[in-house]
Amino acid sequence: MKIALPTKENNTIDSHFGHCEFFTVFTLNGKKEIIHEEKVASPVGCGCKSNIAGTLAELGVKVMLAGNMGDGAIRVLAASGIEVIRGCMGDVRAIADKWISGDLRDSGIGCIAHGHECGH
Repeated sequence: MKIALPTKENNTIDSHFGHCEFFTVFTLNGKKEIIHEEKVASPVGCGCKSNIAGTLAELGVKVMLAGNMGDGAIRVLAASGIEVIRGCMGDVRAIADKWISGDLRDSGIGCIAHGHECGH
């Protein structure tokens, strides 16, 4: 199983999914232990209108741990079989570990105030 996190250069969650520098993708084994980490380039432009959902799905990503994103992006990811957990902040490895331990829940708060169509 793989999980993805929108990431800034300092290996922290980027609070805006559609504008992150890259995605950190962790591969988990059957015991939910991280066995591999890779970086996936972020497409140019808005995340929900790019091909990133399909790209991540092709890699086997099943969960996106994100800071914030709009309903459009959530729908696009869901259509590719990727579950979204919003409200994540901090170091990507620490967030992944928190999700693995079952201590991470979706904030339920969407992104709607950025002046573009992704959140609508």
